[in-house]
Amino acid sequence: MQEKKNQLVYGIHSIFEAIKAEKHFEKIFIKKGFKSELLGELFRYLKENTVPYQYVPVEKLNRITRKNHQGIIALVSDIEYTNIEKLIPLIYERGEIPFVLVLDSVTDIRNFGAVSRTAECAGVDAIVIPDRGSAQINSDAIKTSSGALYSISICRTSNLAGTVRFLRDSGLQIIAVTEKAEDVFYGVDFTSPVALVLGAEDKGIKKEILKLADKSVKIPMFGSIGSLNVSAAASVIIYEVIRQRKFRKN
Repeated sequence: MQEKKNQLVYGIHSIFEAIKAEKHFEKIFIKKGFKSELLGELFRYLKENTVPYQYVPVEKLNRITRKNHQGIIALVSDIEYTNIEKLIPLIYERGEIPFVLVLDSVTDIRNFGAVSRTAECAGVDAIVIPDRGSAQINSDAIKTSSGALYSISICRTSNLAGTVRFLRDSGLQIIAVTEKAEDVFYGVDFTSPVALVLGAEDKGIKKEILKLADKSVKIPMFGSIGSLNVSAAASVIIYEVIRQRKFRKN
C-alpha cells in the first residue's frame, strides 16, 4: 500500500494539528499497543466525525511510510464530509424535496465514482455511505467521478441502519433497489422525499437495511444476464426520479 505523501499525517500531535486546521480524514491506522495521553481525546473526535480507524501491526505502518510515524498514521481525505442530520433540515428549509442515495457496501472504486458522477449530474442532494465496508474516496474515485465528488455531499455514518431510520423519520420514502424484489420501479411515485438504497453486486443490500425500506423494487431484465452493475442501476432509477419530478405532466 503506497499513499501519496501529501495524503499522510503521522504522529498524534501532528494529527491534532491537522484537526485544528479542519482537515478531514479518510482513515486512521494505529499500531497495536499504541499508548498516548491524547488517545482518549482522539477517539472522541473519531466517533463524533465518524472517522474509521484500525489497529494494525507496526509492519503495516512501515509499508505505508518510511518516515518516523510514531505508531499512528492518518490518511487525509480528498473531500469534506457532510453531516446528513444537519443537511436534511436545510434542504427542507430551502423548500426543496430531498433526494438521497444510500450505498450499502459498495466497495468498488470505479462503481462508486460512476454513481457519484450520475448523482451529481442529476442534482441528488447527498450520498450516504457506511464508514466501514465502503469504497475509499481517493484520487481514483475522484477521477472516475470526473470531479463530481468535490461537488456532491458525501455523508459518512457509523450506523447505516440508524441513518436510514433517521431519513425515514424525516419524511423520506425509503426505496430499496434489488433484483430480488417482486415489484418493478415503474409503479413508484418518486415525487415525494426519497432515499434510494443500492447495494454491491456481490452482497446486495443487508437484510437489516431491507427491513427498513418502505418498498423494494427491481429493474426488469429481458436478456440473459440477471442484473446491472450498481452504477448502471443507479443511473436508471435516478433518472426515473428526475423524469417524474421535472418532466411528468400533472
